[in-house]
Amino acid sequence: MGTAILCLLLVCCFCDQVQGDPSFTIDYTRDCFLKDGSCFRYISGSIHYFRVPPIYWKDRLLKMYMTGLNAIQVYVPWNFHEPQPGMFNFDGDRDLEHFLDLTVELGLLVILRPGPYICAEWDMGGLPAWLLHKKNIALRTSDPDYLNAVDSWLSVLLPKIRPRLYCNGGNIISLQVENEYGSFHACDYSYLRHLQTIFRVYLGDDVVLFTTDGNTNKELKCGTLQGLLATVDFGPVDNATKAFKLLRRVQPRGPLVNSEYYTGWLDYWGEKHASSSAEQVSRGLQDILETGASVNMYMFEGGTNFGYWNGADFKNTYKPITTSYDYDAPMTEAGDPTDKLMAIRSIISKFRSVPEGPFPPPTPKYYYGLVSLNKIGDLVDFLDVFSRGEPFVTQYPITFEDVKQVFGFVLYRTHLPFDIPFFIPLSSQLNGVHDRAYISVGGRFYGVLERDSISDVNVTGNAGEWLDVLVENMGRINFGADVNDFKGLVGNLTLGGDILTDWVMYSLDIDGPIAAGWPYVPDNHIRMNPQWQSRTGATFYSGTFQITAVGDTFLKLSKWTKGQVWINGFNVGRYWPARGPQITLYVPSNILSLSQPNRITILELERAPDWPIAVFLDRPILNGTLPRR
Repeated sequence: MGTAILCLLLVCCFCDQVQGDPSFTIDYTRDCFLKDGSCFRYISGSIHYFRVPPIYWKDRLLKMYMTGLNAIQVYVPWNFHEPQPGMFNFDGDRDLEHFLDLTVELGLLVILRPGPYICAEWDMGGLPAWLLHKKNIALRTSDPDYLNAVDSWLSVLLPKIRPRLYCNGGNIISLQVENEYGSFHACDYSYLRHLQTIFRVYLGDDVVLFTTDGNTNKELKCGTLQGLLATVDFGPVDNATKAFKLLRRVQPRGPLVNSEYYTGWLDYWGEKHASSSAEQVSRGLQDILETGASVNMYMFEGGTNFGYWNGADFKNTYKPITTSYDYDAPMTEAGDPTDKLMAIRSIISKFRSVPEGPFPPPTPKYYYGLVSLNKIGDLVDFLDVFSRGEPFVTQYPITFEDVKQVFGFVLYRTHLPFDIPFFIPLSSQLNGVHDRAYISVGGRFYGVLERDSISDVNVTGNAGEWLDVLVENMGRINFGADVNDFKGLVGNLTLGGDILTDWVMYSLDIDGPIAAGWPYVPDNHIRMNPQWQSRTGATFYSGTFQITAVGDTFLKLSKWTKGQVWINGFNVGRYWPARGPQITLYVPSNILSLSQPNRITILELERAPDWPIAVFLDRPILNGTLPRR
């Protein structure tokens, strides 16, 4: 430890207990938590403030309280708060302290999971992509480069948490150290001990620290550490007694905790919408509570992966996660109570009193109808608008990380080296495109290269024409050994049998100009150029609509293929109805305006419909899986 940390140990006052002061500890004799000296168990639910608009934080928390929960569990995503090294953001939708203030106001305790790694099906599991600027960094290990970054982050975050500890008069009763580390290949106990030391330095010896792991011997062996409370996670299909029996092998005494009781599951693009019945989930919850264990339901409300924040899994192939993180949870993506919530409330009422009074109603939803859109132009027509500085010139392709691009899109361009009168394949090596590449020659769109799926596209063209390869980052892997997930062209492309060289790379910032009001011309001033009539390839569309009442709504893009949507400059997220299962995008009321026209801007990446329209519905469609394209 550095001198500064040792000094902190000497000068910081932590939870110095005086008789009658609040306390939250563990009684290993009676196998329970002690809250103010009495045995206590929590019934909690997970909510992610970073997936819910701040205007709705209180609404969601109130509904959790009214369900009968006495605690909530929440992650803190490092990359959400430190987007660039040393640049910290805790304002607006990142105002963690305001969110925590609301939990105090509603009388909810907090179980905090501050990382540094959180998984959460969030981009790179919450780790910032700028860590990959050092290509050989060993994430989630004792690698000094990684630990230095972790220590810097925790030195900012944990002092904000210290006054909020229960023993200091706050409502945070426990904190997780790392997350499901037993599922990671490194099994680096020195790393876990380092984190434990940092947490103790900033928070003191009296706060309850814990680990969470799957209920297998291997996961519990590598994920637990002496001095940290071990907890497990499992869903309703597992036997609670059997799962806790495994936990007892590594922790013979202490409270039993399921830190992630799965109320549903996440969705991947191109796969069936995940769901679980209210009866199954409530029955499993009762089984856990009958053992006397504490439990956290993951998720209680899932929320939305706005912008580019979704993560991805790698299970034999790359599997990006949908924009919706509805999770088939007790509260929907839009915060509405479900039959599953009411069934859970009924079970909780058997074990503790639930608040009386009417349950908060769903937020208003509106059908705003059809909006016509006009084609603005191809993405390559606006490189002067979206390019972040001068392009990079390189003999062979380099990655997003090499040009310090975190999310979104990078355009790779090179000239065709020879005439191609007949179709020949443009090919990538296996897994050489991370994650989708949209191929055009001379402005003519030919198709897509896709990670682990499509490795070649047939093209034609004339020598000297631009070969454009627009690469989309579809979300970094958030779980397992592959979190070092570099983006872009991670290998060479070949044309026929020739390796392509002499690339010009444009790092694109599309969000900035759109948030600032681009396109700046009114719809009725957009002139349709005859050569723009093609509706294939990366193309911008825009339109406006007015509303007479503000509420949540759901955007449906019938017959569009795949792309990104902004409303009034806010990045609503990715759409991909051609693949499903998610068909609509959740549009929260706070981004809409009554006083002026609302602008919708679309970047369609493959093919737009002949009649480019958008439809705003009053209900979501999340289970519309179509045949894979």
